Amino acid sequence: MDFLNMTFPISGVTTNILFPPLVAMVISFFTSMGGISGAFLLLPFQMSVLNYTAPSVSGTNHVFNIVAIPSGVYRYIKEGRMAWPLTWVVIVGTLPGVFIGYYLRVLYLPDPRVFKLFVGCVLLYIGIRLFKELIFGKKAQSPSAKAFEEKFEAKSEEHRRQQGGQIAAGLPSDAVVKTISVSLKKVEYEFWGERFTFNTIGMFSLAFIVGIIGGAYGIGGGAIIAPFCVAFFQLPVYTIAGATLMGTFITSVAGALFFSVLPASHGASPMPDWPLGILFGIGGFVGMYLGAKTQKFVSQKVIKSIVGIAIMFLAVKYIMQFVL
Repeated sequence: MDFLNMTFPISGVTTNILFPPLVAMVISFFTSMGGISGAFLLLPFQMSVLNYTAPSVSGTNHVFNIVAIPSGVYRYIKEGRMAWPLTWVVIVGTLPGVFIGYYLRVLYLPDPRVFKLFVGCVLLYIGIRLFKELIFGKKAQSPSAKAFEEKFEAKSEEHRRQQGGQIAAGLPSDAVVKTISVSLKKVEYEFWGERFTFNTIGMFSLAFIVGIIGGAYGIGGGAIIAPFCVAFFQLPVYTIAGATLMGTFITSVAGALFFSVLPASHGASPMPDWPLGILFGIGGFVGMYLGAKTQKFVSQKVIKSIVGIAIMFLAVKYIMQFVL
């Protein structure tokens, strides 16, 4: 199979061309259900397995996001699970934050260790909160969130009995996002007969801060916004995944362009390895499409567990970078 091996000149990586897309497809299949692209999991894979440790690895992750995310977003739009008011608040907040983050990184934040420790502690707290909710029940949930989960569980159980224990039917075709009202104070929408609201300024502020963090250190926006939406704003994961993926896509477009024009520092170019990133992206494109399509058949408990495990991994990674 040597004819399938390829050396990428920018990164210096030599690998079977089927390996990166296969890994990306598996990762993004699961993470896309929770509104996370999975790029942060590809980073340690590239560094540890492919031995790609140059600064340009962050830019290559942005290329992966650009290629992979549109398929998942398309699927969420097609099935009516795209909360457009939430999407636009995330985009409007993220985009200016990204450019401020790049500016701060270049001029004032050369060492990311302390800041990543802070981000790691925040993510660790969110992860603990998510798992606490999963383990100890629904006491902290809003009435709408509790009613929604009970409805999903009841429908799944009914379908299991009818089908002799087979896979749950998932969300019905009429479970789509319907915008009720939009204002500077709050956004309200309906999903499967339940109404959900979030504070517009609060969500914008979160997206803005995440944009700054993503711009400064290449942290995937979805890995922070998605768990916040679920754990603090009490929004169904089925309605936030498309919006947070879109926010990550916007961040990555700006990030890839930024890394492409940055001058070399200490002899190392930050230029992304576009061919390798595209190869990862092809696998991610398939994985995210399938993940978005499968999401409606998976309970929120399972998806929250996936999100929780993902951000706990990221939290421990950033904290260990400071400790070691």
